[in-house]
Amino acid sequence: MTANHPGRRKDSHWQPPWRQGRNCHRSCRGQDRKSGALTVALLGMPNTGKSTLYNRLTGGNAQIANWPGLTVELLRGAMPADRSGRSYQLVDLPGIHDLSGSSEDEADVQRFLRHTPPDLLLVVLNATQIASQLRLLLQLKALAIPTVVALNMSDEARQFGITIDTGGLAESLGLPVLAVSARRNQGIHKLIGRVHRLGEGLGGEPREAALDQALVEIPQPWVEGLLARHVQLPPRLINRRTRLADRVLLHPQPGLLLFLGIVLALFQLLFAVGAPAQDLMGNGIDWIQTAILEPVLAALNSPPFLRDLLVDGVWLGVGTVATFLPIIFLFYLVLAVVEDSGYLPRAAFLMDGFMRWIGLDGRAFVLQVIGFGCNVPSILGTRVIRDRGMRLLSMLVIPFALCQARLTVFLFMAAVFFPKPWWAPGLVVFGFYVLSFVAVVITGLLFKRAYPSHEAFVLELPPYRTPSLSTILRRGWTQTLNFLVTTRTFIVLGAAAIWLLTNLPLGAVQGSGASIADGIGRLFQPLLAPIGMNPALTVSLFFGVIAKEILLGAMAVIYKTSETDLAGVIDSLITPLQSLSFMTFVLLYTPCLGTVAAQLQESKSRTFALLSLSWSLLLAWLMALVVFQGGRLLGFGL
Repeated sequence: MTANHPGRRKDSHWQPPWRQGRNCHRSCRGQDRKSGALTVALLGMPNTGKSTLYNRLTGGNAQIANWPGLTVELLRGAMPADRSGRSYQLVDLPGIHDLSGSSEDEADVQRFLRHTPPDLLLVVLNATQIASQLRLLLQLKALAIPTVVALNMSDEARQFGITIDTGGLAESLGLPVLAVSARRNQGIHKLIGRVHRLGEGLGGEPREAALDQALVEIPQPWVEGLLARHVQLPPRLINRRTRLADRVLLHPQPGLLLFLGIVLALFQLLFAVGAPAQDLMGNGIDWIQTAILEPVLAALNSPPFLRDLLVDGVWLGVGTVATFLPIIFLFYLVLAVVEDSGYLPRAAFLMDGFMRWIGLDGRAFVLQVIGFGCNVPSILGTRVIRDRGMRLLSMLVIPFALCQARLTVFLFMAAVFFPKPWWAPGLVVFGFYVLSFVAVVITGLLFKRAYPSHEAFVLELPPYRTPSLSTILRRGWTQTLNFLVTTRTFIVLGAAAIWLLTNLPLGAVQGSGASIADGIGRLFQPLLAPIGMNPALTVSLFFGVIAKEILLGAMAVIYKTSETDLAGVIDSLITPLQSLSFMTFVLLYTPCLGTVAAQLQESKSRTFALLSLSWSLLLAWLMALVVFQGGRLLGFGL
């Protein structure tokens, strides 16, 4: 059934919009056209493999995941040049279901096509779901822009018994149609060649997208006619393996238990494999300091103040954070496996009923899981939610997701204070994962009336897939590299600032009460002492507002020790109960500046951003109070 949209026109004597009159010329030129490059817009529905194809065509670093709605920002990369040397810029647009839709992603696509119309369109269809995707293709064809159609996942379609006559479909559409598999790198060279053939024939003024003509309603008989002539579907599309797996994984009881077990196994794996790698990285950083950095600074006769700032400040802070790179890399590898396998949308389906109870739906759960990597892309991902109330409520709960920055803190402190038995550190971290969902539930129940929503939730479940090793490794490497690029400035400046606070005025000794840091700790001690925070922890928390990655580096600088010795130092100065309270507060308190900026950008409301900051800080203090004071009442405070 096709929904009626304002502004669309229905006509019993309907003609395809690309056969109607139009003006396709524009006097102005885009930025890429000034350099002679042709702009190719990559378009398609969510879960078509657009981002995977983008990476194949450009060697770029778009995120890849087997669940709908991943791409939320415009990614731009260079395609191979054609025989004449002409360059091509590929722009990966957000996945959309309808060219005239009302979601933020669909609005972004409309604005792009209207204000910066591309020279070429590369439309990606999921060959396994072609029956539901032809309508969007027909809308895009009405833009009157030279178009190439990529039937992605054609290998999976053949496995399901789907037969597509690409030649006949191309003839009916008047467009080149090519079968490809981006995951397996099949048909990519032919696709590039076909784009080049279209590009070589272009010249003169850039085209203007006939956006208004593309907003006509596509009659269902027209779509069904194309399917009947060129597509043969088997009686059942779901293969036996997928059907049997879903009987268990989508069952309300065993499916939920399996999901929790998978998460617990993830944290156990991170500790078992990541801890030895972290120790090895720490030893390497210590060796660099003693064998290279300190001798070089001594040879340069650098002033003692500068030497201490660089070694005991910047290097200790940066080095401490760097030791967690193996854990971060491993985390993204595991997350890539979960996403690429097709399990993540099923987890969203499984949790949809529960999320509805707190005013959200399965999409919010998916975004919460993405937040395990970083809260920022999760906030940006709320663009796929059309209803503003649900978008705001989702943005309110996403900062409680246990992101990889917090995860590094928890893995470190769990290993220090709860080392035995071997499974204890992983169980402690899993407990904070559960606590993050408790915070989501509390927030949802309190604010769902303030941000009501009645939007229907439709989720397409992709088939189970064997994760691609190249995709997984690329994802792990790319995300780890992104972590370094996006946090390097915060980490360096934060480490330097912490050292200055703990050493100024000159000659101040940490813990003597004379430094600026000691003064900050004393100022907030009446507020934070009830939750077990000492002055040193208080100062580190302030820098955690900038980026949670700084926390452990801040502690290393404050205590004037390396990462390898930090464990022993804090173990002697902080009780296990204090560590639990500290981790509780870190999990829930004010999100990092990047998350706050994303909330402000997506909500377009300073009031909402302030509400999010205030609520997270209040909830963090209350829950840390319960942990610390409750633990003392139970006799765990000694």
